[in-house]
Amino acid sequence: MATYTKLDQIDLPAVSERYGLQDPQLEPLKGGAANSSFHVSSPSGDFTLTILDNHDLVSAQNLATYTQAVYRLGVPTTEVVPALDGALITTLDDGGPVMLKKWIAGEVRQPLPIPLLPEAGRILAQLHSLAPESEGLGDLPVGTRRLSAEQLDVIPQFADREFAAWLTAHLKRVHSAEADSERTRKVAHGDLFADNVIVRDDGTLSVLDWETVSLDDPLLDLGMAAVGLAAEDDVLVPERLNALVTGYQALAPLSEADAAALPLEIEHAACIIAFHRYYRHSIRFPDPSKSTYHLKMIKFVESVGAAAQSGSS
Repeated sequence: MATYTKLDQIDLPAVSERYGLQDPQLEPLKGGAANSSFHVSSPSGDFTLTILDNHDLVSAQNLATYTQAVYRLGVPTTEVVPALDGALITTLDDGGPVMLKKWIAGEVRQPLPIPLLPEAGRILAQLHSLAPESEGLGDLPVGTRRLSAEQLDVIPQFADREFAAWLTAHLKRVHSAEADSERTRKVAHGDLFADNVIVRDDGTLSVLDWETVSLDDPLLDLGMAAVGLAAEDDVLVPERLNALVTGYQALAPLSEADAAALPLEIEHAACIIAFHRYYRHSIRFPDPSKSTYHLKMIKFVESVGAAAQSGSS
């Protein structure tokens, strides 16, 4: 299994010195699939300290730069706090790259309540409206959330042959339909799931985790948000999809062609998630308790047609 930094492994005096924090106190945060995060409380204020276990210095610096860029461009997210020397990323002698962010008071609510889904859609549309050449975003990668050629080559080797055949067939259909797409790439989040959304104490939303930010088809990003926010009990719920898409269209109206293509992009997003669930829980970090998680996406895809038609009507 992946291992992450624990509380007793952090050099707290070094954190205090690098950031000028007086008497900081740490408390582990729940969640965080890729890094170790802690709530830092001190007379200087409240912060989130993230140990970027799965990053080298270059990728950590990119993550901090992208996070700070979208914050400064007005997307409701957390602000990166520079170290005393001005660096967005620092390192501790006993660990990897470290990023400090301002604390957002609120909670993760799963599922995100339906009345909040339009705001989530509006935030996604706001992100898609950002100019890719904006300061801090100029070197965004392309298509981070899509399956790479290497990942696609792995699918025929899956031990679950039935799942491999299902995934191959659906991805073939998706890729064939996308071949004629001419949608302009936009700044995309790639992982707008409920655990990456904070409901602030005032009821507004903030989006976290820019690990998968990239330039990509905005419709695929909206499809990924539908997988992450518009489902309950592993099926796409028309009312939830409608609320999400209505909020999105308040800022970025979908053309008739894009509205018609959205169900396919939701399926594409579900296929991506299905791949990662299988690869992670059955191959990379085998976990019998999660070995069937990928099958939930099959159930989800089966529900997309009717729900998407109702949700976009």
